[in-house]
Amino acid sequence: MKSYVLVILKTGPNQIPAGPDRDEMFKGHFANMNRLAAEGKLAGAGPFDGADSWRGLFIFAVADIDEAKKLTATDPVIVKGEMVAEYHKYYGSAALMLVRDGHDRVSKKRF
Repeated sequence: MKSYVLVILKTGPNQIPAGPDRDEMFKGHFANMNRLAAEGKLAGAGPFDGADSWRGLFIFAVADIDEAKKLTATDPVIVKGEMVAEYHKYYGSAALMLVRDGHDRVSKKRF
């Protein structure tokens, strides 16, 4: 077992309209997640269905909420106010740290 920080991403006060600025923001959002995963900080992430303004989640493999807040602050969807973050301590399987390797092995590659 291992301690994590679970971050719930919710709809924020600034909805960026469809277009190049929104596309660039989400491109940066995915690049940021890939960087954090490669650094071993992001154990998992994914979208929700949008019900109750819940947009997605991060599971950070960090010591405390303050560190998770610093990592979340690097994400363009947070910086631009498209989403806001809610933080919770989470205790779960240490095997979550193996997800990235497994994901890379089984995910479909784009050509």
